[in-house]
Amino acid sequence: MTGPAPAVAAARRAVHDAVRDLPAGSLVLVACSGGPDSLALAAATAFVAPRAGVTAGAVVVDHGLQPGSREVADAAAAACRTLELGPVEVVRVVVGTAGGPEGAAREARYAALDAAAGRLGAAAVLLGHTLDDQAETVLLGLARGSGARSLAGMPSRRGPLRRPFLALRRADTEAVCAALGLDPWHDPTNTPAARRVGDVDDGGDVVDGVRGRPAPRRSLVRHRLLPALEEALGPGVAPALARTADQLREDADALDALADELLAAARLGATGDVRDRDLDLDPAVLLAAPAAVRRRALRAAAVAAGAPTGSVHRSHVLALDALVTDWHGQGPVALPGGRAGLRLCGRLRLHTPHD
Repeated sequence: MTGPAPAVAAARRAVHDAVRDLPAGSLVLVACSGGPDSLALAAATAFVAPRAGVTAGAVVVDHGLQPGSREVADAAAAACRTLELGPVEVVRVVVGTAGGPEGAAREARYAALDAAAGRLGAAAVLLGHTLDDQAETVLLGLARGSGARSLAGMPSRRGPLRRPFLALRRADTEAVCAALGLDPWHDPTNTPAARRVGDVDDGGDVVDGVRGRPAPRRSLVRHRLLPALEEALGPGVAPALARTADQLREDADALDALADELLAAARLGATGDVRDRDLDLDPAVLLAAPAAVRRRALRAAAVAAGAPTGSVHRSHVLALDALVTDWHGQGPVALPGGRAGLRLCGRLRLHTPHD
């Protein structure tokens, strides 16, 4: 008797490692779109769960962004039920516009997964991101000029979210589907057919060859940029980018911990109306810290004072930093969310300005 195909065995080991710390009887949910990655994850989880003493279900998020998305979502749910996962839910979401189409879809998806986990009492939600997805994330972060935290890519765990397949390649998940006779759905914006993604419409926008929409940036990275890098630099670019993410994540975790300690040491206590979340910091304590740690602490302080996390950019942090390192009577620094930072009576105050 022969064992499972190598890709199937690797997928099952990855899922086993991801859930083995969960208490017996825990519910694990697979986020399944019906694509090769998530369908392979669903199959591996269905095999591992009873052997690991946990229950496995699935959540399918229908973003409603493509024609036939309802049918695709229902088919993905049916595939999960065929694999004997349960409970299986299809959650239909309305995608907003904040953060661009990809960012808005991601925000809606994670909100739906979080809500489903809470509603069903799941201990973990498994996501099908692969090493290739990680490499694409690093490249997108580089293109945005992001810092180490963004370049660190996706963590294997964050809260209830777990990504068992970050060490597997996309080819591995496709091999799992082939070996198990699964028929995955292929997103038309993320398939080799999207090599037509480079076409340009009359307005000068790069289009995806499906409906004339602007092509998703990740699709362009997947089908044009990474192959070009492999052609220029040789094979192994994606694994190298994933290793870079791992190393940067370790560095970012260490610096964030130091920044948290610095912020705690510099805090002078809440001031004014607690609802305003005013925050006072000791500039002398901040000034004594290395710049990398101080600036991380200032960014965290801005968020703690009410500035939206994704809206605090390096320009805001550097302007706050100047209030600490180059104070010469300059005025307040405007921050996102209607907040501001200023030097006042020997303190650095982050607050809501009053008319």
